Amino acid sequence: MNYFVTAIDTDSGKTLVSAILTEMLKADYWKPVQSGEPRDTETVQSLVANDQSNFYKEAYLLKTPASPHASAAIDGVHIDLDQIVPPVSNRDLVVEGAGGVLVPLNDDDVVADIIPRVAAEVVLVSNLYLGSINHTLLTCEYLKAKGYPVKGIIFNGKSNPESERIILLKSGYRQLLKIEREEEITKEVVKKYAEQLRKCWD
Repeated sequence: MNYFVTAIDTDSGKTLVSAILTEMLKADYWKPVQSGEPRDTETVQSLVANDQSNFYKEAYLLKTPASPHASAAIDGVHIDLDQIVPPVSNRDLVVEGAGGVLVPLNDDDVVADIIPRVAAEVVLVSNLYLGSINHTLLTCEYLKAKGYPVKGIIFNGKSNPESERIILLKSGYRQLLKIEREEEITKEVVKKYAEQLRKCWD
């Protein structure tokens, strides 16, 4: 099975969630489009403890930390969806998006357009801040309108029970995991959340 990790914002915690998923499933990992350094592939690899996961090369590795369409323009590159082909893997594959679902790849395509091309189920990361209810529910509405399958929502950051409750109620999606604020993200932290996630995954 392929899982596409997306979020409501640029710094919502997609890379951490991708590491947790990769660790829990002993899955392979792939970030199709990377803008700037540090490479999220290297970050996830440094946080995964199992020795079975493979980490695949990006389809597009862009130099500037910006929206992919802008970063590609600076590099003189055109991002072509037909060039974003998932690696052949004999295990689950975690695919990490860039930014949120409507981040542009070029003048025509957005990050969410990768989802059907990799035949993935979506894991949505929602970090909790003032305005996150609206941002989360708008993302959910977009995913529903497109008919993309959603595994569930992972909340990240300082707990806000009322925000979490209303997001789950309005979206109809289930909560997969709650990630608290951590002083440092380590392999041990990733393994802790992987164990928590495993209990409610099926």
